[in-house]
Amino acid sequence: MSVIGQHNPAGCLRRDQIVEALHQGLEGEFTRQRVLVLIPDHTRSLPLPMLFRALVDVLHDTRQLDVMVALGTHPPLSESSLHKLVGITSREELDTQYRGIRLFNHAWDDPAALRTIGTISRAEVQEIAGQRWHPSLGGDAPVRINKAVFDYDHIVILGPTFPHEVVGFSGGAKYLFPGISGPEMINVTHWLGALAGVVDTIGIKDTPVRAMIHAAARRLTRPVTLISLVVVEDDLAGIFIGDHIAAWEAAVDLSAQRHILFYDQPFQRVLSCAPPMYDELWTAAKAVYKLAPVVAAGGEVIVYAPHLDTVSRVHGEDIYQVGYHILPYFLQNWERYEHIPLCVLAHSTHVRGPGVMDKGSERPRFRVTLSSQIPLEDCGQLSLGYLSPDDVDIDAWMDCESEGVLFVPKAGEMLHRLREVDT
Repeated sequence: MSVIGQHNPAGCLRRDQIVEALHQGLEGEFTRQRVLVLIPDHTRSLPLPMLFRALVDVLHDTRQLDVMVALGTHPPLSESSLHKLVGITSREELDTQYRGIRLFNHAWDDPAALRTIGTISRAEVQEIAGQRWHPSLGGDAPVRINKAVFDYDHIVILGPTFPHEVVGFSGGAKYLFPGISGPEMINVTHWLGALAGVVDTIGIKDTPVRAMIHAAARRLTRPVTLISLVVVEDDLAGIFIGDHIAAWEAAVDLSAQRHILFYDQPFQRVLSCAPPMYDELWTAAKAVYKLAPVVAAGGEVIVYAPHLDTVSRVHGEDIYQVGYHILPYFLQNWERYEHIPLCVLAHSTHVRGPGVMDKGSERPRFRVTLSSQIPLEDCGQLSLGYLSPDDVDIDAWMDCESEGVLFVPKAGEMLHRLREVDT
């Protein structure tokens, strides 16, 4: 299947162009087949209700059409939240045009919901990781996936591609692993990303984690078609449909043009505003990741999220036990932390950023300050700085033209990078 696509290198696509691409790429491809569509949750920007309606129309001749939210370890959505996510607004819609379409959450922590489809051996992990390999990655990695995929003839992935802190660029087979995988692949991929580091991973097309995801995807016997999206604000700059690797690569090339901002000098102070779609620090931390490459040594990134009052609904207990630390801290104290899920340790190092150990003490390259409803005492326990949202003068930040200061009104998807990194 060749890649069918529409893109606008400078602007955005019209709705008719998007619908035309869906028809060209998918119409008649799955007649009388059972099709499962994988989608992201509310923490990703895309015009999902419009796309859902158009996709249901295009795939009208399937025998069964269902939708699963590829949550990874994100919290499951309620029935009403699932309906809101795809734009179903009334019982009448459920009983008419969407009758028979089932909406599911992935359940990463339910062994009964998973099936083992293979193993990535320790030797293969080591080969994929290359110079990033470390014994903390462990042994063989079982490849488990939501067993519901075997109830269908074809898997369709619908999701955006952005620069990503763990895998380089998101999207594609990432909706399989870790999107609907078991905890083993979630942990090993995130920890491999941590060993590589955010600055050396984010916005890079070919990374060890992406190679591991594709290795896991090769174990899946069900055919996969990707609808890869490049989102700018709430519109699409590109849509690419086809083989999950080829369509993802096409989206990455456009994402690299549309989602990366370059600067000549680093910034001493950054106010990075996390939007409300990030309703816990587990995801709002993208406001750190996407700015880390441009924060000066000794500088500070302030995550401004006055709506946020939760570290993580799923992993909060472990995060409070661990706190936020640089990677060398964990590697030097591995016996103390080896019982903690690797995805939690990876999140910790990604938030804290790069740094070195100096005579047993951490020396992070920059400070991370949280300005949210998470109280001062909790920030202290987590080894993060605290700033009351009431003390943040947004207007002053917006008007500030001082050298070394950066205001980012909606952080988390656009990558900020220094030009010299690419030279």
